[in-house]
Amino acid sequence: MKIWLLRHGEAELTARRDADRVLTAYGRQQVSEMAAHLRGQPLSTVLCSPYVRARQTADIVLDALGPMSDPLVVPWLVPDEPVQAVVRQLDSLAKGDLLLVSHQPLLGLLGSWLCEGNQAQPLPLGTASLACLEGDFAVAGLMHLVSLQHPQPLDLKR
Repeated sequence: MKIWLLRHGEAELTARRDADRVLTAYGRQQVSEMAAHLRGQPLSTVLCSPYVRARQTADIVLDALGPMSDPLVVPWLVPDEPVQAVVRQLDSLAKGDLLLVSHQPLLGLLGSWLCEGNQAQPLPLGTASLACLEGDFAVAGLMHLVSLQHPQPLDLKR
């Protein structure tokens, strides 16, 4: 099984609530760029945080990939959710390749937990960074990092 971890694209700095922050134009561009890395991947389920910027990110990815079902919005993919709680939720899902669209520090800690069995060195995921983990089960220390990709930096000369 593969678990893809996608951090949301760049979001506006402020909003009434953190959960309401929306993607910037650059953030939408970042996500579109990273969606290309997911083309042809046999994703069985796309799960995303209920935060607006994560839902927007998931929608951009799904639009780029073509016909797929809507993302499953889950309350346990929020920034400060305990990693072990997320792993329990993943264990209850049908097997197959998953895309998780969420936030830091959760995704970095989750990647470290699944690959290393601890949270000492979280995966370095900037906005719209995409990590691919592979293994037989989503269990602490039993997956390995296949790839870690980051979007191109903003070209300020344009």
